[in-house]
Amino acid sequence: MTSKLLALSTLLVLAFGGPIPLPAQSNREAPAQLEALRIAGAPVPGENKIIGNYGQPEWTARRRFTLGSVYVQPEEQFEAEFGWQRASFATQPDQHEFNQELEIGLPHRWQLNVESAHRDFREDRPARRWHHDSAGLGLRYAPADWGKLPLNPTLGVSWKGNSGAADAVSGQLILATELSPRWHWGATLLHERQTGGPRRRESTVASGVSFSVINETLSVGLEGRISRLTEQLDLHTQNHRSIGPSVQWRPVDQLHFDFAPLWGSGRGAARREVLVFVGFEFGDGADDGDEGRKKLEPASTRKQ
Repeated sequence: MTSKLLALSTLLVLAFGGPIPLPAQSNREAPAQLEALRIAGAPVPGENKIIGNYGQPEWTARRRFTLGSVYVQPEEQFEAEFGWQRASFATQPDQHEFNQELEIGLPHRWQLNVESAHRDFREDRPARRWHHDSAGLGLRYAPADWGKLPLNPTLGVSWKGNSGAADAVSGQLILATELSPRWHWGATLLHERQTGGPRRRESTVASGVSFSVINETLSVGLEGRISRLTEQLDLHTQNHRSIGPSVQWRPVDQLHFDFAPLWGSGRGAARREVLVFVGFEFGDGADDGDEGRKKLEPASTRKQ
């Protein structure tokens, strides 16, 4: 009888009193430490990092191609550029031209260009001496931020006042894109026409491709152009073609040197050309403060 009462009381305690508490453990185990999660994208050269207000990579703000620049300068950034060109012909003396250009980045993807050129020759005169040849103003506009439209189209118009000849107006369509993190491409379609005189017209397609050998320091590539020159009065037309390698060296963020030897063909065309450019950027975005040039930036940190 006593054992039955003990068993019944035990069942009542379990049914109405809940589980019997166990003594608390005096030593608790520390929670396990998980290894930090690291997310990394494909390595991207520093020259592809985003600068300015338009989401553009750094290489678009440093003139990479001797036959034309791409896109627009970031807002409040300026580039002063000096270029020298030597053209060698089969039946006439070499020709030299010295150019100066200032590119000014304006708000809302606009850019102002101011140009000046000196030459030691004239197309319409046999005398050869150094003289101021032309001065010009130009505007460039990108319809969208970088990467928003295919090939990032940019439109340009310019006026050039020629010394001793009729002035000229021109229109441009500029295209550019990144083929891969280290491969860059750009192209310029230009049409220029004199407002008087022989009404000389020139249509040019220039293109270039570049590969980054040393991040933000050394790039090599290939450039070429096809030009058609026509004088309306006598319907005289010349077709010129040229192609050759190009090199850019950037010892510091703000300074770059471009060099391109070109070989040409076509009636009246230069057989050889040498183009040398020196450019200096200043203002917002010119010095990005990137001291670790050899470090690569994860793609996840770039602006999409």
